[in-house]
Amino acid sequence: MLTNKIKRLAATRLKVARLEKAIAAERGRELGKLPARYGFTGVGEFLAGVRAAAGGRGAAKPRGQKRRKRAVITEAKRARVLRLVKAGKTGNQIAEAVGISLPSVNAIKKKAGLTKARK
Repeated sequence: MLTNKIKRLAATRLKVARLEKAIAAERGRELGKLPARYGFTGVGEFLAGVRAAAGGRGAAKPRGQKRRKRAVITEAKRARVLRLVKAGKTGNQIAEAVGISLPSVNAIKKKAGLTKARK
């Protein structure tokens, strides 16, 4: 009895493997036809269209548009952050006023010893 079950299990595994292979092949054929089906000339153009339709998340930037550069945090900015902290401003207010990110503000505060340790 046990050997029959083992044989049935092996046969079922073989069926599953064949089915997975057939699904992968069919999916590949269907995906390959999508750009033409929606009027795109190539895969790159199709992917840009999909990104744009997804609300711009991960969308390619138009040609000529450069990526935003990181903010350079100078000693003057650090000093300004510390002054604003002592003036009682919130992290978000400081970040906006100085033109840096909230994590940068928090890092400056931490380095200056102005944050409390978590318990």
